[in-house]
Amino acid sequence: MTPQDRELVSQLCAARAGVRVDPEKSYLIESRLAPVARREGFGAAADLVAALRERREDRLAWAIVEAMAHAETAFFRDREPFALFRDEVLPTVAGLRGGEPVRIWSAACASGQEAYSLAMIVEDERARLPGLKVELFGSDVGERQLEKAQSGLYTQFEVQRGLPIRQLVRHFEKDGEMWAISPRIRQMVRWRRVNLVADLSTAGRFDVIFCRYVLSALIEPMRARLLENLARALAPEGFLFLGRGEDVASLQGAFQSVGGRPGLYARNPAFRIAA
Repeated sequence: MTPQDRELVSQLCAARAGVRVDPEKSYLIESRLAPVARREGFGAAADLVAALRERREDRLAWAIVEAMAHAETAFFRDREPFALFRDEVLPTVAGLRGGEPVRIWSAACASGQEAYSLAMIVEDERARLPGLKVELFGSDVGERQLEKAQSGLYTQFEVQRGLPIRQLVRHFEKDGEMWAISPRIRQMVRWRRVNLVADLSTAGRFDVIFCRYVLSALIEPMRARLLENLARALAPEGFLFLGRGEDVASLQGAFQSVGGRPGLYARNPAFRIAA
């Protein structure tokens, strides 16, 4: 790929999804786009980009963006946020909802491990929280990622990354060379294709939002837009989980940190979102 090709990919990802792609990282770009090129019938990533220039097909453009936006994920990634969700946040919001469903959103869930981690926690906590009702949503910008999430099928390597053995035994079954999550857990999650920096005014309100390691992947102007979208989507007494090392500085005043709990934020009741 030429420098001009890589620059086009970088500009496309920034414009469509706010994703930051360094055009100097030629190996990363070509390795991400090579499978897309093969799938679309091209000999190399450079041919894919050339076709995009010539045809300007929306489908090809999004295929490139989705490949470059592909994020690392794992079951119970970092552990601490999930323990905090289980021990403090879920009981708190369940009490606030007073028997109404607790709405939880795993935003940019990639291939679904985060959403299913939350579903397993909810299922395991039902005895401790009688009457608990939950509506759990997982979203990503990538169609192929969502297809994998909906299948509920994971490799041995994927289940070994972060999944406790007791969860594997309780919630998965062997399916050939793969592991299949139980139908009960799989059916707990509703999936949507969502571009987080687009208009989310129709997304509804959520009591808990996990949006981890997304801000750090965006170009700076889109970080404030994402945080504003999340502020709109978060219920007044809801909680937002960000990734390790991420903060809300790009949108001053919208959120306030929950003391002693890194990465956990609440809506600032004094903040008003512009209409």
